[in-house]
Amino acid sequence: MCENKKHSENPSHFGSPTDSKQEQTHIDLKWDEYKEKIRGFKFFDPHIHMVSRTTDDYQNMAQAGIVAVIEPAFWVGQPRTGLSTFKDYYSSLVGWERFRSSQFGIKHYCTIGLNSREANNERLADEVMEILPLYIYKEGVVGVGEIGFDDQTELEEKYYRLQLELAKEAKLPVQIHTPHRDKKRGTERSMSIAIEHGLDPSWVIVDHNNEETVKSVLDQGFYAAFTIYPFTKMGNKRMVSIVEEYGSERIMINSSADWGISDPLAIPKTAALMLERGVSKETIQKVTYDNAIEAFSKSGQLNVADFEVGLSSDPTDKFYGNTVLRGGQIPKQNQNSLFIE
Repeated sequence: MCENKKHSENPSHFGSPTDSKQEQTHIDLKWDEYKEKIRGFKFFDPHIHMVSRTTDDYQNMAQAGIVAVIEPAFWVGQPRTGLSTFKDYYSSLVGWERFRSSQFGIKHYCTIGLNSREANNERLADEVMEILPLYIYKEGVVGVGEIGFDDQTELEEKYYRLQLELAKEAKLPVQIHTPHRDKKRGTERSMSIAIEHGLDPSWVIVDHNNEETVKSVLDQGFYAAFTIYPFTKMGNKRMVSIVEEYGSERIMINSSADWGISDPLAIPKTAALMLERGVSKETIQKVTYDNAIEAFSKSGQLNVADFEVGLSSDPTDKFYGNTVLRGGQIPKQNQNSLFIE
């Protein structure tokens, strides 16, 4: 089988190749153009994949006012080959990545789950389900996620249901990944199954919403999360319009920044655009900070006092003998400086 045919039978995580031809709806504001607008704001990114990001991203995020993040377990771009790779990945979310984030003054939480794409490997998925309880009860795990549908197969539904029961048993919120294809049907199916399993909608965060899904998600009492991701999900101009129409209750914004073309500063940039459009500071705080804290605090693992006044770090701290800020480095404060000292 030729390589092109393989790819055509396994669609991209982001949809069809034609997506790249669509008009970009994300406004790429330069730092100097928006940093003053958001001065004094604190931001919480409830969906970002920092294992895919660099230390520069952490520095820029801290400067822009991001004080805490949630990193959901997700698809890393290619199928994992065995259970040990899942163990190492989950361990990095509750270990190394939390430490790396803290070195830049950002509090790191995570959600743990079997992603929908890899739910289609039944043999491996069964093995992963056996180890999930070893991780979901660990410190800093604020939910089961991201789980749900991708191609909306029978196996995806099987493991989605099993993980909903796991979340109920552990008394953890659920973070749902809605599919990129046939999103409306997949979103409705996800919510219907969650209700069928007896979950309180206020314990469920439905992610990657758009104009087609938001009303139903809110009407049924779920949290509606929106990913500001250029070209493929939601642009910040569209996001402002949604907040203007639906208000701020149970709506939260995230970047979902990962190994693709994405922006870890999507939240502060969207906040700056909201200010320009006349959205109140109270509304901005709810959709970029308060609502995420409200939703994931139900886990009992999230304490605002841990990050509200800033997270101090010691550059000499080590994790398994390894430092992030080698040689006593201090995170660079002036990103516009020519000199690397």
